[in-house]
Order: sequence, then C-alpha cells, then structure tokens
Amino acid sequence: MQKGIMALCLASAAIAASPLQAGRTTDRYTSLTVFGDSLVDAGNVFALTGGRTPAETSGYFQGRFTNGYDYTDLLSLSLFNAPTVASLNGGANYAYGGARILQTNPAVLDLQEQFSVFTGRLGATGRADANGLYVLNFGGNDQFNAGTLAPGFGGTDAYFTEAARVYARAVADLDGLGARSILITGFPVDDANATRANQLLTAALNGLTLNADTTVLRYDYVGAFARIAANPTAFGVEPITTTATCQSGGRAAIDNGCAGYSSFDGIHPIATIQRAIFRDMDAQFGLTAAIPEPAAWGLMILGFAMVGAAARRPAVRTRYRFA
Repeated sequence: MQKGIMALCLASAAIAASPLQAGRTTDRYTSLTVFGDSLVDAGNVFALTGGRTPAETSGYFQGRFTNGYDYTDLLSLSLFNAPTVASLNGGANYAYGGARILQTNPAVLDLQEQFSVFTGRLGATGRADANGLYVLNFGGNDQFNAGTLAPGFGGTDAYFTEAARVYARAVADLDGLGARSILITGFPVDDANATRANQLLTAALNGLTLNADTTVLRYDYVGAFARIAANPTAFGVEPITTTATCQSGGRAAIDNGCAGYSSFDGIHPIATIQRAIFRDMDAQFGLTAAIPEPAAWGLMILGFAMVGAAARRPAVRTRYRFA
C-alpha cells in the first residue's frame, strides 16, 4: 500500500445467528493462508529484492512493511505460535507489497497470480484445508492507481466494478476449492472512490453462490482507524501526538516503538496499530477462540440478542449465506 494510516479507516461485518465457523470440523483453525498487499506481506518483496526492500536498516522488521509483525502474523502467533512465512520462503503467505486486485502490476504478483501459486501447491487432491482460515487483503493499491488505470477500463466506475468482481470471485474460487472460512477486507483508502468501491464489492459478494457452510468475514477498513485516532489508548496504542512518520523521527523514534506516531513511513501503519487491528478482528470474529458447544452457542445467541436490544445498536457481524 502507498498511503498513510490516517488516510485509511475500518469497519467490520461477519456472522450472526449461527456458529462462527459452521463449516469447520475442528474447534480451532488448522491453517492460515494469506493473499494480499504490503499490509500483510511477510517478506515476499524482501526476498524478491534480495533484502533491499523493505530494508531493515531503515527500521523495517524481518521483511514486513512496518516496524513489527502485521495482524496476520499476530493471528498466526496466537493460533500456531509462529508468524506467517512468505510463500517465496516456502510459507502460506502469498502477499506482495504493491499487489493489486486487478492484474496490472508487472513488478509483483497480483491477486490472481498469488492465487495461481497457491493452487499449484495444493497437491494431488487439489483441495484447500476446510478447517483453515483464508485472508484476502487487497484494494489499497487499486485505489492509489485508479487515476492512471481507470481510463483503460472505460472510467472509474467500470474500473472498480471489475476490481470488485475479481475480488469477490476469489472468494468463490476459494469456496470451490473447499475453503469454508474466508476473511476479506474491503477497499481501505478513505478517498473519493471509497464509498462507491465498497458498495460495488458488497454487491459482488452478495451476488455469489457459495456452499451453505461457508462463512465470509467482511472486514472493511472503514471505522477502526478513525476510532484508533480518536481513542488510541482503548486499542493499546500510545496517544498519537504527531502527523509525522516514525521514520522521520530517526532511530530514537524507531527504538521507542514509534510511540506517538500512527504511520511508520507515510504509507504503512506502525506495528502497534497492526496489533490493534488484530485485536479488533479477534474481538469481533472470535478468530482465536474455539467454537462453543451447540447448547452454549444457543445461550450466547440469546445473550447477544438481549444485550443488543438493551444497547439499541446494530450488530457488527453479518454472516454471508448465499442460496
């Protein structure tokens, strides 16, 4: 991605009224597979450039585009006691910094190219792990490059319509391979195209026909960054005291964990905000929790309904079920 955290925002949606991972046969995820851009790149660009980008001498951490682990690493650490590993190093994190939904960036693997590498590794069965979690984290680079690329698609609306279609199609393709738990993030950049792009993505997702036991967790980068900026301590983030980048503060700021900053380099959030994103996702989707027993789940649904009625606030989760 190529813009700072303050240009991004988050909101979420995923399941209500049925167990979070209805298609799973294990109480926890058994694998984590990641497709995406620099927000979740675990070192593919680093390996591709021989360690030049992102350079650790500039404060970047172990091939990540920030000063620590990203939210998928933190999820993997919680589930499996190890961070994600870049696909070029034999792992299941296929993300590349600079990647787009539409296959328009010749320098790195975009969504469909990442997916092709993944399917090539499925082996003789050609089936995905039904008990795994699959993360799709794209959209920012498509937004950043829309001004240049849109004319070739017949205009901005046509460009984002195609991007939304291809993005949603990845969900359907994963479903067809046997994946039953898919987390997809929306177009993240709070720019003039954000609302329309995310509307188009919602329409594309709603138009899919998936297996009845497939769960799509929709995490649109729309509200959380704004909430973090408004009340950072509630998310475990140091109060944000500057709009400058952590890198501009030099080694002292980096060694201090970028306290007081939101952006590491003017493009990517600091690691502490990545942790806040992980916590936010986990709190809403129960990604690291075991599935409750059916009887317990029924009681939880009743409890949620009572709390919701009392609070008079909309649910933050929606289960996508497609007929």
